[in-house]
Amino acid sequence: MIRLKEFVVDAALCSIAFGVLWGGAATGQAGSSAQAATAETPAQAVASSSISHARTLLQQGNYDAAIAELQALEAGGNPPKGLSRELGTAYYKKADYTKAIDALKKATAEDSEDRESVQLLGLCYYLSGHPSEAIPYLEKVQTWFPRANVDASYILGICYIQNKDYAHARQAFARMFDLAPDSAASYLLTARMLLRQEFVPIAEEYGHKAIELDPKLPLAHYLLGELYLFKSQIQEATSELQKELVINPGYAPAYYKLADAYSRLQKYDDAERLLQRSLWLDSTATGPYILMGKVLEKKGEFELAVRALQRAINMDPGNAMPHQLLGQTYREMGRTDEAEAELQKASKLRQAIDAKE
Repeated sequence: MIRLKEFVVDAALCSIAFGVLWGGAATGQAGSSAQAATAETPAQAVASSSISHARTLLQQGNYDAAIAELQALEAGGNPPKGLSRELGTAYYKKADYTKAIDALKKATAEDSEDRESVQLLGLCYYLSGHPSEAIPYLEKVQTWFPRANVDASYILGICYIQNKDYAHARQAFARMFDLAPDSAASYLLTARMLLRQEFVPIAEEYGHKAIELDPKLPLAHYLLGELYLFKSQIQEATSELQKELVINPGYAPAYYKLADAYSRLQKYDDAERLLQRSLWLDSTATGPYILMGKVLEKKGEFELAVRALQRAINMDPGNAMPHQLLGQTYREMGRTDEAEAELQKASKLRQAIDAKE
């Protein structure tokens, strides 16, 4: 689940990143074409017009029509320079990464300094599940765009993680955030990326390394607390989150996560107290309201639980969890019809989420 969501986010980042580069390249090429318009032959003018129209179709989301126009231009013989890149871009936008790779390999063979094609080829290899093949292309892009494209650095870092090259991953993420690669902050940020990718043992190692380098670094103990909650090591999670609050007492999520740990230990009074502090600091997050409803239901304070859960539902009506808990609370209160209605809502919301995945 987490990996699928991460993949969707990465795909969106790649699309945005290359959209900027390709759009800029297109603008530059259009300017050059305008300057050279008088020198174009009739065939070149037709090709330029077809490419321009294909780009317009891509911007409108008509990927198949754009590809068909570019393929017709290719089949006509004597294809114009840069046509392979245009085809690769079209296939990429359609998320047909295999065909995009074929076209972009032709583009880079025609012009090894075609920076946009090189970068996009690396992104396509990554998105098609081949991070090892992506790395050489994305590394080459870094030498051309050392600061201009943060997204490429991010994808390169993820490729290194998936290739278990953690030191180079740390260097890529340090470059993203303008940090020294061996700094405590660099280890912490890399630990966060590792945790998102579910490389839990290395994330734990890097989290401890960050604290070793800077014992007062904010969010380092918090990360370890999250990690230990994920592993259901509640005592370790509690210890780390308590340390975080000593360093970072105004951080609302730390109170929420510590409350989660206490609730798992059935220390409901302590959990309620911490949740109240979290909500005082930040009343915009739904998680503390949901957990508050659960804690209050466990304590038998049903009316207060209903109030907290209804607040969570108003904030995030598409979340199945508060509906589920509200249904259980209504059942405890003997409000059978309302309980059934909420449980049915929860079931439908879960089914809708499962269908999307």
